[in-house]
Amino acid sequence: MGVITNVAQDGPDVIKAPSDKRIYQVVHLQNGLSALLIHDPQMAAKPDGLVHSEDESGEEDDEEYDDEEDDEDDDDEDEDDDEEDVNGEDQSGSDDTDGGTNCDNCRNGVHSHDHHHHEEDGDDEEDESEDEGTRVAGAGKSGMAPTKKAAGAMSVGMGSFLDPPDAQGLAHFLEHMLFMGSSRFPDENEYDNFLSKHGGGSNAFTDMEYTCYHFDVNRKFLKPALERFSQFFISPLAKAEAMDREIQAIDSEFNQVLQSDSCRLLQLMCHTADKKHPFHTFSWGNKKSLGDQMMKGVDMRGKMLELYKKHYLAGRMKLCILGGESLETMKDWVVELFGEVQAGGNDKLSVTWQGPIWEKGKFYRVESVKDQHLLSLIWPLPCLESAYLKKPQDYISHLVGHEGAGSLLSLLKDKGWATALSAGVGEGGYERSTVGYMFNVNIYLTVVGLDKVEDVVGLLYQYIKMLRNVGPQEWVFKELQSMGMMEFKFAEEESADNYVVRLASNMHLYSEDHIIYGDYAFEEWDPKHVNELLALITPDNMRLDLVSKQCVKGSANVLIEPWFEVPYTVEDIPESLLKTWADPPSVDPALRMPVANEFIPHDFSIISPGVVSSEIPDVPRILVDTPLLKVWYKLDKTFKAPRANTYFAVTCPAAAESVKSSVLTQVYVKLLEDALNETLYLANVAKLESSMSLGGDRLELKLFGFNEKLAVLARKIAELYQSFVPSEDRFQRIKEDLERAYRNTNMKPLKHSAYLRHQILKERFFHADDKLECLLTLSLQDLKDFIPKLFERTYMEGFCHGNLTEAEAINIANIFRSALVKQELPASLRVKERVYKLPTGPCRLVKSNVKNKSEDNSVVEMYFQVGQDVGEPSVRTRAIIDIFEEIIYEPCFNQLRTKEQLGYSVDCGARVTHRIMGFCFRVQSSKYSPPHLQERINAFIASVHNLLADMSDEEFLNYKEALIADKLERDHTLIEETDRHWEQIWEQRYSFEARKQEALEVQKLQKSDVLDWFSEYISSGSPGRRKLSIHIWGNNTATGLADLKGDATEETVAIDNFAAFKNRLELFPPL
Repeated sequence: MGVITNVAQDGPDVIKAPSDKRIYQVVHLQNGLSALLIHDPQMAAKPDGLVHSEDESGEEDDEEYDDEEDDEDDDDEDEDDDEEDVNGEDQSGSDDTDGGTNCDNCRNGVHSHDHHHHEEDGDDEEDESEDEGTRVAGAGKSGMAPTKKAAGAMSVGMGSFLDPPDAQGLAHFLEHMLFMGSSRFPDENEYDNFLSKHGGGSNAFTDMEYTCYHFDVNRKFLKPALERFSQFFISPLAKAEAMDREIQAIDSEFNQVLQSDSCRLLQLMCHTADKKHPFHTFSWGNKKSLGDQMMKGVDMRGKMLELYKKHYLAGRMKLCILGGESLETMKDWVVELFGEVQAGGNDKLSVTWQGPIWEKGKFYRVESVKDQHLLSLIWPLPCLESAYLKKPQDYISHLVGHEGAGSLLSLLKDKGWATALSAGVGEGGYERSTVGYMFNVNIYLTVVGLDKVEDVVGLLYQYIKMLRNVGPQEWVFKELQSMGMMEFKFAEEESADNYVVRLASNMHLYSEDHIIYGDYAFEEWDPKHVNELLALITPDNMRLDLVSKQCVKGSANVLIEPWFEVPYTVEDIPESLLKTWADPPSVDPALRMPVANEFIPHDFSIISPGVVSSEIPDVPRILVDTPLLKVWYKLDKTFKAPRANTYFAVTCPAAAESVKSSVLTQVYVKLLEDALNETLYLANVAKLESSMSLGGDRLELKLFGFNEKLAVLARKIAELYQSFVPSEDRFQRIKEDLERAYRNTNMKPLKHSAYLRHQILKERFFHADDKLECLLTLSLQDLKDFIPKLFERTYMEGFCHGNLTEAEAINIANIFRSALVKQELPASLRVKERVYKLPTGPCRLVKSNVKNKSEDNSVVEMYFQVGQDVGEPSVRTRAIIDIFEEIIYEPCFNQLRTKEQLGYSVDCGARVTHRIMGFCFRVQSSKYSPPHLQERINAFIASVHNLLADMSDEEFLNYKEALIADKLERDHTLIEETDRHWEQIWEQRYSFEARKQEALEVQKLQKSDVLDWFSEYISSGSPGRRKLSIHIWGNNTATGLADLKGDATEETVAIDNFAAFKNRLELFPPL
């Protein structure tokens, strides 16, 4: 063990943005550990015990009760709760794309160990988290001032590249085992339980060269949290009796991603890499790679402890702590708590490799799970870690991934061969490591493009040749430099947890003064380096994969990747074709450099709010209220940045009159986005973003970002609305995209269960299968006939927030009103979404098989309906539901996942569907059948009464304080505040101080209130309980591998005919 020292050496000053009021200090312990300490003055305690706020007029958080109506619209399948925003694959051409290797819970090979954070990680295919009413646990505090959370992260400079051949996944397994208690805190649930009781959460992930552990907590409990956290790196027990359970947890985590196309492709790339290359590994780990090896006599615990002792050394550890205490106090804590970490490891681990990773001139055809046609191209580059002030790869990414006029994507779209393209070096361990960087281009092909792969690749190499011919252009670099400096100067605050993770990771990559600045820096223009990288983008250095559902079937010599069992074939690319690609005989004249970006802002002046009265609530107010238009407005007085967000909802009753009108509206919205793409892309690059989506009968249009050019973008969008005429070729491309999206609906069991719940509950619900059937019959003339009807009668409501004057807000609103609102839509004709009231009595049961026949995961989603969110009583009900979740989330997770190992995904939380409140328990399992999962969830629910009754007053007070702090947690960004207020407007609640009201209600709550609520709405003995259970049966349940034990004690009534069942139900009153 290292010797405890009370001496720490200070590092250099950290460069930060002028607007950043936090104070930073780097310290070095004698054992070699480096720490970044961050003092946040807004978190510091005043003598009276309240949290100090530099901006006493700062915002107070309103309701963050996420409504199910629009919580899933960023999902790749876009199964949002209204089932209206179906936009197909996430195919944006972002320059900093992750290169198509993001994976569920293991993005870019990063294996995430979820410890009671309420969100789940998604991948680029599909975000599995519903974000329905989930709350990130907040810090505890009894006052009513806005609060912040403290946080800590430790990034250890070792990862999965160090896995031994006979223990694949060992680094990931070690990460799991460090949570299983320490010598000082031997209870394996002590750390998580402590954080849960004090409004916090924890997580960890294993990358290829780094492993990161992190937490957040009530600011008052930062030191005791650090006491527990520090023991991970000093005296973990790694209990032998916990090993089997954690191997099962890793196996369940692996089963979560078995059907993820991006993870499957990544593992195939690893499998086909040179056997001596570090990529040739299976970094996830599962029961076979870990448990079966133990059965064969491998001393897995010994190997794990050896890995820990050899590499978990202070010199390889980067610690970041964010709190309200002084830097000196935090420095003393670090010395006291981390001084015992084993010294050593001052030499940074690195891996070198000479030669190709994959065999030259091969074309891999890969069978996909989803309906898609993805062409993936990868070129290995040297490690560019030391070139972060130049970022030559970003110069190339910016141009190859460009979507404006003259771009590769623009030409591919014109030819009808592709719908989207992304390019860049991803952020994960496979893409960025000491082995090298991986430059990736993903092209999403049409059906026509599927037969033109050689030509598509040929055009890409023509574009590369054009870049070489033109030569590196300094003006492009200066644009990137300008935008990087703009982002750095006006960087928005991140959540405490995310921030410490990012900075702890950056400590491995950048000089200490650039820990923050390094991400944004474009300081040195190096055209020679750009040319050197362009010279590596050649067919000889290329890996080429085609991922499609049908491309392997019927082929001879089909191979199977051993871990994910991915079918694939390998073909030789003809030498003549490689030569043509290497030096195209000509360059298509449509391929050219982009023009200067007109949306890059130059005016960063801030509008003065004038005299601010503390007596007047700083909430949105109405600027315009007419039969055609209502505009809410709020000048930003908190963030003081040159940003503004303008959101508009256009009610179009014709959009949701029938399945056909719904599909036609979706086609229309996607065609508009397609027609605007080149303009929107330029604005997006300049950090002026936009989105269009459909929620029920409302078209939602958002423009957000730097405010100077906001009106310019609004005018361009509005002009297209008025002049747009769809063409046959684009219509067919959009139909193809939408068809693929409908076919991919419900491919994931967690999405499927939520979808069925919505189908039961909602009065107006259009099934994806019905939409698909309708879509296939539509013609361009159908769309042309429909568009005038869509805007016959409309009503628009908007919210303008940020660095805008009242006149500017009204001007932007009028731009859209003139284009979209022609004739008044009376309030009496605006349809209200309604929800069915579930019957009391026995549990109603919905059963369905998984849609993907290769999917082994089963799901049980158990939903309890509570009532309408309306009026003063509902404020109290929301407070009770949230304190109930705060109390039971960790015990639920601990019992059903940690102890019983039912599955990797276990959660519970509030659900709000069109303002109808409910509560939900969910478990996804690759091991057990739905009846068994149902029985175990019921068993946990049966234990909750005693859990609540036996809770001490002190424990209950801790939970209340944590929830109050959560309700009052400060917004981190302008858009976070905008979204809170917009939710109130979208839902027509207009209760902009709802969260403050809920916090006041939480203060009044007694334990008996929660017990009474539980007994009325959740407990099995309640005569008024309204319960719905959704069972999704995985493929494994038909194989005999699952435990088929069911719950014979609960009376259930199966719902076989949805329409007949709903016809017998009463609807909640319209709101």
